[in-house]
Amino acid sequence: MKRICRSSQRSSSLLRPLTPVTHQPRLMPIAIQPSTTTTSKTVPSRRHASSLSQRPDASHVMFPGAVKSAFCNTMTFEEPSKYDALPTYRAVDQHGQVVDPSFKPDLSDKEVIKLYHDMLTVSIMDLIMFDAQRQGRLSFYMVSAGEEAVCVGSASALSPEDVVFCQYREQGVFKQRGFQLSDFMNQLFANHKDSGKGRNMPVHYGSKELNIHTISSPLATQLPQAAGAAYALKIQRMQNPTVPPRVVAAYFGEGAASEGDFHAALNIAATRGCPAVFICRNNGYAISTPTLEQYRGDGIASRGLGYGIETIRVDGNDFWAVREVTKRARELALQDGGKPVLIEAMTYRVSHHSTSDDSFAYRAKVEVEDWKRRDNPIGRLRKWMEAKGIWDENMEREARDSIRRDILKAFSQAEKEKKPAIRTMFEDVYEEMTPEIKAQMKELKEHLEQYPEEYDLGDFEGGKDSLAR
Repeated sequence: MKRICRSSQRSSSLLRPLTPVTHQPRLMPIAIQPSTTTTSKTVPSRRHASSLSQRPDASHVMFPGAVKSAFCNTMTFEEPSKYDALPTYRAVDQHGQVVDPSFKPDLSDKEVIKLYHDMLTVSIMDLIMFDAQRQGRLSFYMVSAGEEAVCVGSASALSPEDVVFCQYREQGVFKQRGFQLSDFMNQLFANHKDSGKGRNMPVHYGSKELNIHTISSPLATQLPQAAGAAYALKIQRMQNPTVPPRVVAAYFGEGAASEGDFHAALNIAATRGCPAVFICRNNGYAISTPTLEQYRGDGIASRGLGYGIETIRVDGNDFWAVREVTKRARELALQDGGKPVLIEAMTYRVSHHSTSDDSFAYRAKVEVEDWKRRDNPIGRLRKWMEAKGIWDENMEREARDSIRRDILKAFSQAEKEKKPAIRTMFEDVYEEMTPEIKAQMKELKEHLEQYPEEYDLGDFEGGKDSLAR
């Protein structure tokens, strides 16, 4: 009996089928001595760590663990305080003024407006859905207020064919790649039109068509998965160089970087040369834990350097800087047969962690209001657009009104749809239902028929009759 995994059912086709690896293309051929049963030929060989030798009177370490370290005769412990913090790149300042002389926008006015529209949509949708949860119409929600530029800006620099792994605050990534308002709402309300068949809690979106793996709740599990997916893409291209080059983009918060999966993912991506772009949203808080209590080092970017990964820190409230950095990171990830790149986007989580959180229990409200007023990513891009003459107050008002109407329309339609058929709880565990599962489904149907007054089945598509098919 063939067993399949629910969570991978929709995502498995994101990676093209692999054929067995029969050689190591990157290994150098060497000649070997013929034996009594073989003839002289070339075979792949790898350089082993033991082939590194320490020459007499060498000035540098040649041990396998550190091959470029100079010897010294003064005992000194390195102190982090002696090193400056890594710089944070920005292209446009908080007033909407270009500060990078080399920066040149690579998008048309129409394309910029579309991406700004995506940022507005996510922002307005977050407010509506947060209130809907408070009204009891939704069980759970997570907003991305303050982080719109990180998600939309980075997603806009990726190829539609690139594979994406998200955490749970990347609505902007989904919106930019083509996720429709109806797709958001169907998933949030877990109705029968939800591609996940209502099996996931709200905000756990996924789309095989958009090459985005379904979000899962456990923190940081997407990171080693992303490294593995990137390695698979690398092998595919080694076997068939005509396959278009692709990268994997993996999103996570700085809190997830405290998980062991983060370190495992970066290490395997670095040692295996995986074409992966790791994008950290450092928003200052891991739920209620501020960054000062999470780590003592220089943010998350310094960890990338420790793993030998090309790394950059960027102003996450600057749409243009995030886009430029991600565009360049993608290029780097495809160089030399593939390698990982780490982006740390500095931003601020304006809203609560989720609808289950009250952030004012651990941070001052004035702190949040100051960030909203002083450096809002949507406001910064708007200032740039207004300075360029492609946006004004009337366009802003019309866009917000139109977006709100569209969201409420999709909300209303999704809320009225029925829940998935009861039968779906038995499906997709195996490719075909086993006799045991069929017996369980039959037993459930008999139970519902015996106690009809105990269960309201009207909200489920097909009612109990779906169990008879």
